[in-house]
Amino acid sequence: MRPDYSQRPGLCNQAKASLWPTFAASVSQCVMNSDEQALLERIAKALERLAPGAAHAPDWAAGEGFQWDANGRALLPLAKIARLPLPLLKGIDRQRDQLLANTRRFAQGLPANNALLWGVRGTGKSALVKSVHAAVAAESGGALKLVEIHREDIASLGALLSLLGGAPVKAVLFCDDLSFDAHDAAYRPLKTVLEGGLAGRPSNVVFYATSNRRHLMPREMIENERSTAIHADEAVEEKISLSDRFGLWLGFHNVSQADYLAIVSGYARHFGLKIADGDLARRALEWAVTRGGRSGRVAWQFIEDLAGELGQRLVD
Repeated sequence: MRPDYSQRPGLCNQAKASLWPTFAASVSQCVMNSDEQALLERIAKALERLAPGAAHAPDWAAGEGFQWDANGRALLPLAKIARLPLPLLKGIDRQRDQLLANTRRFAQGLPANNALLWGVRGTGKSALVKSVHAAVAAESGGALKLVEIHREDIASLGALLSLLGGAPVKAVLFCDDLSFDAHDAAYRPLKTVLEGGLAGRPSNVVFYATSNRRHLMPREMIENERSTAIHADEAVEEKISLSDRFGLWLGFHNVSQADYLAIVSGYARHFGLKIADGDLARRALEWAVTRGGRSGRVAWQFIEDLAGELGQRLVD
């Protein structure tokens, strides 16, 4: 039940109608007793604590990668990025060459596209982003940074882009496993931030995302829109237009047996695992059968298991 403020002369109509952030200034003009004054002061302080603070630029030399802390409005430096050397990524040569060329152009100050890497899980999408960044950052003398934003923090993307826009470095902004479900409205501000707003994307930032979904939304969600909407085409266009903001689409599919064995063999040689080629191939195929499929992720999991069995460390 709402309280009856008509019997509370200490709270005036001006204070009741005020909205934050003019709340504190408005209530200070009201006549109230000491208890009411203390209560409102506590409320004002609580609102100040809840309000997001301004984002602060980090020491850009502190790391080659950063993670966005949306709550603290800060970029946290990463001492080391978990990744593999680019030559170890097999079976995705076309995707590698396209993303590498796009990232090199960006690092050189030339026009470059936002990139969406979509497709089957475990096929090297996020691994490729991290490895390509490492290769281009080495070529550019470390002036290219990798900045990760989590899917749940997409709502704060505008604040992050404002911070990165004033940075003295170029940044590949990376979101892994980006997707949206029904009734999830976060994709709308993302569309605006990427390219649709007046300010546009900062020239020193490019956005790379990975997803298992080509249009970042489940197929049934798009089909339901088509079947239930009055203007079906318009509803579907609204849903899939987000993926159109990515000028570069790179599809990832199941790897062949030959590519799978090439990935395994490359890992084994790189880390110096002591096992005969025939045994390596036989055991790798057996492992894939137990995992229900072949992929770069399955190959890496096999190598980790094999290295542990052999008593060898995977030191790069």
